[in-house]
Amino acid sequence: DALPRWDLAVLYPALESPEFAAGFADVVDRIAALGDLFDAEGVGAGPPQPLDEALVARFDRIVVALNATLEAVAVMTAYLSGLVTTDSRDETAQARFSELHERGVSLTKLMVRWDAWVGRLDVSGLIARSPVAAAHGFALRKAQIAARHQMPAAEEALAAELGPAGGTAWSKLYDNVTSQLLVELEVDGERRRLPMSEVRNLAMSPRRDVRQRAYRAELAAWSDWATPLAAALNGVKGQTVVLSQRRGWVEPLDAALFVNNVDRSTLEAMIAAARDAFPDLRRYLKAKAAALGLPALAWWDLFAPVGEGGRSWEWDAAVAFLDDRFGAFSVRLRDLLRRAVAERWIDAGPRPGKTGGAYCMRLRDGESRILHNFTPGYDGVSTLAHELGHAYHNLNETGLAPLQRETPMTLAETASTFCETIVREAALADADRAGQRFILEQSLQGSCQIVVDIVSRFDFERAVFAKRREREVTVSELCALMERAQTETYGDGLDPATYHQFMWAAKGHYYIDNYAFYNFPYLFGLLFGLGLYARYRADPTGFQTAYDALLASTGQSDAADLAARWGIDLRDKAFWESSLDVIRADVDRFVALVGEG
Repeated sequence: DALPRWDLAVLYPALESPEFAAGFADVVDRIAALGDLFDAEGVGAGPPQPLDEALVARFDRIVVALNATLEAVAVMTAYLSGLVTTDSRDETAQARFSELHERGVSLTKLMVRWDAWVGRLDVSGLIARSPVAAAHGFALRKAQIAARHQMPAAEEALAAELGPAGGTAWSKLYDNVTSQLLVELEVDGERRRLPMSEVRNLAMSPRRDVRQRAYRAELAAWSDWATPLAAALNGVKGQTVVLSQRRGWVEPLDAALFVNNVDRSTLEAMIAAARDAFPDLRRYLKAKAAALGLPALAWWDLFAPVGEGGRSWEWDAAVAFLDDRFGAFSVRLRDLLRRAVAERWIDAGPRPGKTGGAYCMRLRDGESRILHNFTPGYDGVSTLAHELGHAYHNLNETGLAPLQRETPMTLAETASTFCETIVREAALADADRAGQRFILEQSLQGSCQIVVDIVSRFDFERAVFAKRREREVTVSELCALMERAQTETYGDGLDPATYHQFMWAAKGHYYIDNYAFYNFPYLFGLLFGLGLYARYRADPTGFQTAYDALLASTGQSDAADLAARWGIDLRDKAFWESSLDVIRADVDRFVALVGEG
């Protein structure tokens, strides 16, 4: 049977429909009306304003209008994004999405004015006098910090206006090129042209010759397209460097930490603990090589299955398994899965023009959409659980205004990691020894990617930013920086002659406009989620209520304060080590199972 495709018609019956035209016009009108309101109410930079009843009333009106506009834009963005990420060749959708980006420039400028205005308010006094302000307290304090990192108003306006022709355009170029890129590859004796997403999925083939051919073909394709992709990367990172400097950040990493609601002490403790765990993950890689009968693991063996899973992981079996295991945790989580399937939230199959990987996006209140490139193996099940975790997080934010639910990526990975762990533990409990070895290895694949590969990406991006301050970075330099980062992380766990020098081209995260360091939050999410799961196992009573409350508040507190509610000190390396101990235990168990044959 064909894999399911998602339904976006719940918003608009079609892109060419009168309903869509009316909805798009409404978004445009809302942005314009918000601008008029800001003008009338004097929202923007200026001298401090006295806190009186008139100001409180003005503030309340402005916040209501701002949230309503942000919500309308978010829904329209989700709809158009859903169209272009499943078919980048849809020129009409691309055109309307581009038009929305252009209209969004006005909203970006209004948000700059909002931050500047909040920056000159007595926020503490306002919170004491306005229930609306009290409900938005964290967002207001974040806005005050953002205000201290603003360029002059005219420069911020210019940056917003140039965005669609700058970083956004480079990001769009990357997405369009990579989603439409066809790779020549021999499959079962026949030369075929496959989408890059399908070629990368062949890394999970049980046949080593298929994996190696796919790897070689992938690298050849990236090499052919390296020049425009390097230009896109230099464009995105160059803009980030300039804007970070002009806004008074020491380096782009500081801005990324602010966006993610974590501080440098937390990051340093977490990264240091991860580096200490590299020898254990390399033990896993060597044990995997032994299990595959290889003297050393090559890059194209990273995602190779070890043995058989012992059961079917086709789509229907995957959904049934998740239904059972999610239900064991909570009826609410199981019902979310059932709703996602019944209401066609999931676009599961790879196809030409569809972006690779997987993601979950909020469509509207309590409702999400999940893009997946499902493969019939444990990894496909685990990834589906991960994205459904994001949908569950969105569900717990139902009823919150946009300014209240601005969850940073660090905390956005909490529920996804938790759901992945539920699946792993349940699959292990059901499996025989061969199945346990298979599942443990599949789980360790993911852990290795997040602990080892994510740190390599983090190191690479810092090195790129350092060079980009001086000049553009060449293709050969990007490849050299990537290989160096892989050497320092994977070490002797892999055959160094097979490192993936074009991983900078393969990972779309580097090309996201206005978002640097789309990497370390994954590490945070994994380890924080493992820490929470350990607390669930130790004391399940009352956990779900507290857990749901945590997910509902991830946009309303910094990470350290949220963690403190669970007795966790994120600045203490010991917490991160304790979560990594869970992975070390999996390595020990896997090594033992490999030794037993």
